[in-house]
Amino acid sequence: MAEGRFVSYLPVSTAKQGRSDLGLEAQRQAVADYLNGGQWQLVTEVLEIESGKRADRLRLAEALRLCRLHQAALVIAKLDRLSRDAHFLLGLKKAGVDFVAADMQSASRLTVGIMAMVDEERRMISKCTKGALAAAKARAISLATRQAKARSCATDLALIIEELRTSGTVTLQRIAEGLNAKGLRTARGGAWSREQVRRVLDRTVAGGMRWVGP
Repeated sequence: MAEGRFVSYLPVSTAKQGRSDLGLEAQRQAVADYLNGGQWQLVTEVLEIESGKRADRLRLAEALRLCRLHQAALVIAKLDRLSRDAHFLLGLKKAGVDFVAADMQSASRLTVGIMAMVDEERRMISKCTKGALAAAKARAISLATRQAKARSCATDLALIIEELRTSGTVTLQRIAEGLNAKGLRTARGGAWSREQVRRVLDRTVAGGMRWVGP
């Protein structure tokens, strides 16, 4: 049975909901049901219109100030609606004001302190997970880009190798010498060798060509 003085804190999610009272009357009814009977006084109700983007709750601070001023307890319709908001929970814990939630009357400052820590941990895990996924995506994109560049380069080289082969240069060593003579360099900037030519041929359709000698 409710006794004493109370300040009702009623948050609604958007300005539209605040204007149209969507969800507001249900919260008022929950508070009224909790306060039904007993010796109590509702000092005032404080309406918080949330944007959904702002973390601060200016009206909550006002509600807590009124609680201290009137030696009243804060009454909330649904703590579970706000239990994933660490800012709200820490505000309750640090305010030094008694409170009661109509849907969780056993809740205490310790309870909301634990809830706040759980919410903060959840946020940190989510942030780390998103960061890891973004880093993995960046690595995958970088790898794909390097692979695509390597394939394109190999294809271009295969065309030049085919030109050398058509002109009578058919051994791997001779092809390497032909590439060096054209001023072409390997991916690492070095001179061509027969083994490097072989690897290029193995990665392209030109790898099916036959060569004579070493």
